[in-house]
Amino acid sequence: MSLLITNIKSIVQVHEHSPSILKGKSMGSIPTIENGYILVEDGSIKDYGIMDSAPKNAGKMIDATGKLVLPSWCDSHSHIVFAGSREQEFVDRINGLSYEEIAERGGGILNSAKKVNETSESELLDQALKRTEEVISMGTGALEIKSGYALTLEGELKMLRVIKKLKEQSPLTIKATFLGAHTIPTKYKQDRESYIKLLTEQMLPQIGDEGLAEYIDVFCEKVAFTTEETDLIIEAGLRYGLKPKIHTNQFNSMGGIEVSTKHNAISVDHLEVMNDTEIDHLSQSNTIATLLPTAPFFLNQAYPPARKLIAKNIPIALATDYNPGSTPSGKIPFVLSLACVKMKMTPEEAINAATINGGYAMEVADELGSITIGKKANLIITKPMPSYNFIPYAFGGNHIETVILNGKIQ
Repeated sequence: MSLLITNIKSIVQVHEHSPSILKGKSMGSIPTIENGYILVEDGSIKDYGIMDSAPKNAGKMIDATGKLVLPSWCDSHSHIVFAGSREQEFVDRINGLSYEEIAERGGGILNSAKKVNETSESELLDQALKRTEEVISMGTGALEIKSGYALTLEGELKMLRVIKKLKEQSPLTIKATFLGAHTIPTKYKQDRESYIKLLTEQMLPQIGDEGLAEYIDVFCEKVAFTTEETDLIIEAGLRYGLKPKIHTNQFNSMGGIEVSTKHNAISVDHLEVMNDTEIDHLSQSNTIATLLPTAPFFLNQAYPPARKLIAKNIPIALATDYNPGSTPSGKIPFVLSLACVKMKMTPEEAINAATINGGYAMEVADELGSITIGKKANLIITKPMPSYNFIPYAFGGNHIETVILNGKIQ
């Protein structure tokens, strides 16, 4: 089955030979083709070019006059498998409580863990499928999903099995991350060592045996795990073939970046709080910085120092952090807006960070993230608009008209 998209005002992110990652000055450029076409066959990009060289017909045709076509977003950090919502904590923060204070009172991650453990696998799957449909409608084509909202052996396995079923039932390209080290459960507050043993000696062997995750994550923060604990848990995950992707520096600088790069982490995520020494250290690694601006937006905190990172040639990915506590949204276009307004990234840098670099941060850049012959036909067709700058500029609107995943219109 073939699909021909014609009269495209601008094909955005066109690469004859796509780079696997962009950093420094290269993040500030996006190649485009004006008045073009894209031919899709058997789920992949077969050809593209200017309209003068377009095929005359195909199995199905879409006229994209006045519209842009981009590669679908690669959202490399999410927590979309959860139960219910946490709007009361939103009100608590308005009334003056901090994220840390809410966590100390049994809210936050512990609140979600209680709900997840009380919810059946089938109901978790139903809720998560609705969220995947939501993010697809906003242009997402690839999604990393973390566990970490159960904090029990049975619950974490249940979450990862839901993610496995999402891979089978959703058209999204999905990667799974084990985040049992999201926080210390109340039961183990006075016996942290026993919970870490549960993670490393019981959870990880079963996850490895069932092939339930590609990555391991740890929340290295004062409200969660120390650098020494993070180091131990990452090493245990590596023994089962799980590559590290680490939450760190959301609230404190405490050595999480150094631990992450020691183990050649694929990414370090959040980074709202960084000092110059940490930036220099990260610049000497192969680890990508995944920034999540909707989290500080929602928590009313400082934003990551994107300009400093780019100046130091550190590659940046942008992701949603979609979760019920600090970012109840999976809308990448709003992430782009915040990146431009609050972190002073250009639209080119932001789009690159959510496409090619997002693909790198979940190791799918060889098949997604750019419009390149042979890559998956995961595409966004916008509504009519003047340029790609309009996407982050007009932050309140829905500018996506059609989403194509694996060559099929969604």
